[in-house]
Amino acid sequence: MALSQAILAALIGNKPCSGYDLAKQFNSYLGFFWKATHQQIYRELAVMEKDGLVTCELVRQEERPAKKVYSVTEKGKQHLVEWIAQPSEPSPIKEDLLAKFHVGYLVPCGIILDEIERQRKLHAEKLALYREREKEYFPDKNTLSTKARFRYLNLRRGITHELSWLAWFDEAIEMLSSEGDKKREHKAVKA
Repeated sequence: MALSQAILAALIGNKPCSGYDLAKQFNSYLGFFWKATHQQIYRELAVMEKDGLVTCELVRQEERPAKKVYSVTEKGKQHLVEWIAQPSEPSPIKEDLLAKFHVGYLVPCGIILDEIERQRKLHAEKLALYREREKEYFPDKNTLSTKARFRYLNLRRGITHELSWLAWFDEAIEMLSSEGDKKREHKAVKA
């Protein structure tokens, strides 16, 4: 997925908005699975406007500079529809922690276990946030509109993703804690 598709996805379902408001919305809704800085979004909006995917209207403000308000054009909507119809390829996993695990045997298990505990807390917090959003925005799954069903399924993917991480952390803690115990036992036998 290119940033332009993510921006179109954020813009299409909402009223026209400024780049600043779009960046806030982007981080609020799409930011869980797609990261972009404000600068990247502004830069991409300029390219998208040039390509005719979005239009920009200058809105004058009292005591402030005029702001640019963006909306999706028919060409932008068609671009998004064509992109949706294309098969998606799984994204490669880019996880610092997994790269560290590949060579984790180079350090004492305690170092990795500390990082696992820290990461576990972060993933548990994200899961709690997802669960709050689930209760707030999707209290009755049986009455969801089509649009809401798609958004709910995105949220459910986030929930299962975090649950998977937490289960893996528990498995890693159990396995590496017993590894640390074995090393301590081995040292005690040698002494």
